[in-house]
Amino acid sequence: MTHLTVEGALDYISGICFKTGPPNRVGVELEWFPRDARHPEHLPERERLMRAFADASDAPLSGSLTMEPGGQWELSSSPADSVRELIATTDRDLELLRRSAAEAGLELVGTGREHGHPPSRVVDHPRYVAMERYFDRDNDSGRVMMCSTASIQVNVDAGTEHDGPEGFRRRWRLAYDLSPILTFAFCRSDRPAVWAALDPGRTVAPPLDSPDPRLAYAQYALDANLLCVQRSDGAPWTAPPGLTFREWIKTGALEPSELRAPTLDDLAYHLTTLFPPVRPRGHLELRVLDALPGDLWRVPTALVTALFHDARAAEDTRAALELTPIRKAAAACFDAALSALARMEASPSLIAEVARYAEEDLP
Repeated sequence: MTHLTVEGALDYISGICFKTGPPNRVGVELEWFPRDARHPEHLPERERLMRAFADASDAPLSGSLTMEPGGQWELSSSPADSVRELIATTDRDLELLRRSAAEAGLELVGTGREHGHPPSRVVDHPRYVAMERYFDRDNDSGRVMMCSTASIQVNVDAGTEHDGPEGFRRRWRLAYDLSPILTFAFCRSDRPAVWAALDPGRTVAPPLDSPDPRLAYAQYALDANLLCVQRSDGAPWTAPPGLTFREWIKTGALEPSELRAPTLDDLAYHLTTLFPPVRPRGHLELRVLDALPGDLWRVPTALVTALFHDARAAEDTRAALELTPIRKAAAACFDAALSALARMEASPSLIAEVARYAEEDLP
């Protein structure tokens, strides 16, 4: 097996983090807390959660269903070519999931942070055991993040190689510049504070002033500490404290007693343990949104899609971001999105939902 070098690792990350092409698609990931319909303040028993999840997984979903460490259900849509298509297919999937949850006496609760009980991990996958141990070295925020928070993640294409409005460099910067607006408009809990208390080497933004975002993100990834290491022999996935991926490459050892050089598989897995506000996974994954009750997820999904898919709205947004105070900037972004949604022939009901949120729910 070819030994992985720092240069090879930088080339690999640079080659996969921004996959360019016409930016047409959009996707969404929705996390929910499954809770007892009659007593939502109580955590359901682990066995009951697992049975309900197994039954829900058998539903004919268009997207995919996974379980987070605290038992949260995460519905990940397939990429769609329009916000109308995305919301229609996700609505159908949610109808199936809610029906399946109801048959188990559960309801799907959308909130950014659960209070009222200690964080309780129900998934025993070695990744989550190692994550828990890693974050416990600093404080208990890691357990809270893993088990007591839920989010909405909107995914958009990275963009083209060009330097115009659809170029990946400008879309990458727009995603980060827009993040404070999204947090202001849609975060109703202290979830952002929980994330802020975690390891900054994997949760803060990478350098944004670099002319080469690919290389900047690759350097950021190599300088992040190992959170966990996959092992196939049944051994724990715990990583040595304070060891970055770059150092692992250079030393060829995890510890003096474990002389194993990293592989490309190790590097690919390491990238899944980085959680910046916007994560480049070929596409751009905007990770700053709280989970929201009911069907309010449609509003940030529509807003982000409009601001990234409509060139005029993207330019209006860049101007809006210069406004102060932040509420004025947020209102201007909503105005730009509403105009774009009309040009994109979004459904009248969706446009009305976004307009109502801008009118009634902005802080």
